[in-house]
Amino acid sequence: MKTIKPGLATLDTRRVATLVPGSWRATKQSSTARGYGYAWQQAREGHLRNNPLCVMCEAEGRVVLATVVDHSEPHRGDQKLFWDKSKWASLCATHHSRDKQRMERIAADGGR
Repeated sequence: MKTIKPGLATLDTRRVATLVPGSWRATKQSSTARGYGYAWQQAREGHLRNNPLCVMCEAEGRVVLATVVDHSEPHRGDQKLFWDKSKWASLCATHHSRDKQRMERIAADGGR
């Protein structure tokens, strides 16, 4: 009998560069330089292990595994805020890449 090894889903984060001139990201090209290195990967795995469901899907009455640990408050390079676990939320890729980004754009535009 073959057993299936449990594991966490991973999200392919390769995408077209979307750096905004003057953004804190513009000076830090790699994800590791922005704080997403080994320590983050370990923390992310632990968070998803303890909080495996997308909180936005749960709010909609659906049960979907999360693949992303989102910083519910944008940290913009602030390492204290980056590592504040009380500001982390488990999200599925759809909610993180579509809905959460839309919410942040609206907030940045002053609600317009």
